[in-house]
Amino acid sequence: MNNQFCYRYPHPAVTTDCVIFGFDGEHLQVLLIERGIEPYKGKWAFPGGFLKMDETAEEGALRELKEETGLEGAYMEQFHTFSAPERDPRERVITIAYYALVKIQEVKGGDDAASARWFPLDDIPSLAFDHDYILRMATQRLREQIHFQPIGFELLPEKFTIKELQLLYEAILGINFDRRNFAKKMMHLEILTDLEETIWPTPKREAKLYKFNAEKYEELKRKGFRLEF
Repeated sequence: MNNQFCYRYPHPAVTTDCVIFGFDGEHLQVLLIERGIEPYKGKWAFPGGFLKMDETAEEGALRELKEETGLEGAYMEQFHTFSAPERDPRERVITIAYYALVKIQEVKGGDDAASARWFPLDDIPSLAFDHDYILRMATQRLREQIHFQPIGFELLPEKFTIKELQLLYEAILGINFDRRNFAKKMMHLEILTDLEETIWPTPKREAKLYKFNAEKYEELKRKGFRLEF
């Protein structure tokens, strides 16, 4: 690295934090790690850590996520930078936060994480650092983005029922929809493809299977589409 220029200004440390959302079919889940070191040893927090000098913020976020939980390959989106002067008791630390939507899978604590596990969004323990605040902002961003992005692509199986889609949107937005009105709105948008296949969620009820029509959704977004509920 070229050290031709040296500045007297203080250099804050930079970290990344990953807010990972998953869906278990009924509830929204959040991936947390138990800190194995001080500060906040034994407290739950988001996967993340200090950025190396030779990597981008996204590279650092993906590396820490893999090291601390074993999760890899997630598509993450940067949503905010947190820079309160006293947010970290160790030193002046600025964190670049990402959020991602993934299918729930087995995770395992590694590196300086004592353990890793999924928690329901409505049953999150008290978090280390300012991660309670980060979670609130990430959840707000997710609820905003659901109006512009096909969230179900990441959180639902390739084939799904209207009921599964409704449960996902209810879990994200924290509200309940009328079943017929929700189905009517989704079908009117033409973003779902009827697969002409059915399953039996219960012995007495048959349900059609659908998949997302990505091309139609992209066409609607180019026209300034916004999904209203």
